[in-house]
Amino acid sequence: MNSDFSLADHEDRLVWIFGSSRSGSTWLLRMLSELEATVPIDDPHLGHHLGVWRPIPLAWAAADEEPELTTLNDVKRHKPSYFFSDLYRHAWMPALRRLIVARFDAQAADARAAGSASGAPMVIVKEPGSHVADLLLSLFPASRMIFLLRDGRDVVDSWVAAHRKGAWALREGGFAADPDQREVLVRWLSTVWTYRTEVVQRAYRAHDPARRVLVRYEELLRDPVAQLQRLCGPLGVAAELTELKRIAHGNSFASVPSAEKGARKPIRSAKPGGWRRRMAAPEQRAMHEIMGAKLAELGYLTEYVSEAA
Repeated sequence: MNSDFSLADHEDRLVWIFGSSRSGSTWLLRMLSELEATVPIDDPHLGHHLGVWRPIPLAWAAADEEPELTTLNDVKRHKPSYFFSDLYRHAWMPALRRLIVARFDAQAADARAAGSASGAPMVIVKEPGSHVADLLLSLFPASRMIFLLRDGRDVVDSWVAAHRKGAWALREGGFAADPDQREVLVRWLSTVWTYRTEVVQRAYRAHDPARRVLVRYEELLRDPVAQLQRLCGPLGVAAELTELKRIAHGNSFASVPSAEKGARKPIRSAKPGGWRRRMAAPEQRAMHEIMGAKLAELGYLTEYVSEAA
């Protein structure tokens, strides 16, 4: 196997999928991974290590007032002894870049050895911890960026379902939420979606327009082939229409076996707007109180009629 490929020398072959978890990012990664010479990296969770939340989520249940969400880095960055202090950015930033390159190169090497990628592969990283998108792009300014955007109300609805008894998230360190405390969970998740979306927006605006693309989940769902075509240019990928059609059809929600999808599965539902039926009226009000301004800014209607019982 040739071992001459490294993202250190081919930074433009690195693609980030940023946005919010539960936005269809797994589906998008699966489709993109079927393009020629691609290496998918699914959820490295860099953001959860580099962007630790402050205050902790418990604050949304225990604080006497609604907390303001930030990260440990923002709180401590001006302190000289903090590991990622701005004062020593010149020391840790190149080292952090080398660490990330070495880790992704190792996975790319395994993919090349297995024959699933050749030449200079496109390394596509789905990063759910997108609240550090600005930091990651500052480390890799020549990388490419997909901003996957979904209506935050559907995102919150999907995460609330993941915290039900027997749901998939419980096997990955999650917890079953007390049904009587769901509104607290809704408030926390709504705050996270808003924070992450704002960070990714800033990172998107600052990034090279030729190396970025915004995709809305709702449009991807409506016409996946057209959206995959849109992605090919900014990703520097050439793909035939027939190939994109094959990829879209093979990864459609309808093609997923019934045993692998459902209310308690990671692949849950592909129909937008389900929050209207599944979220109680107080929960819907809480979502709009926290996310309403951002939803309106992004073109999502915030006028709503509750269908909850």
